[in-house]
Amino acid sequence: MVEFTTEPFELVNFPDHAVAARRAVDEAGLAVSVGPFGTSAEGAADQVLTAVDRLLRESLEAGASRISFQVSVVPDAPEGVGT
Repeated sequence: MVEFTTEPFELVNFPDHAVAARRAVDEAGLAVSVGPFGTSAEGAADQVLTAVDRLLRESLEAGASRISFQVSVVPDAPEGVGT
């Protein structure tokens, strides 16, 4: 799982760097959850790592001045839990 926030913040519109970050995790096929302080995306390790690389590169190219993220390993849930 990766949790991330891109800056600078805009209160009126979604900045290009935020759109690029969201597109990177969406197109990687990750399960995305948008929260008030950031976005989280969950999937297989290879998917997450590939998405993080793309997220960093494309968000910076789109004007991000800072990207904060945390990568966590989430143990497999027992069958039937969270589905």
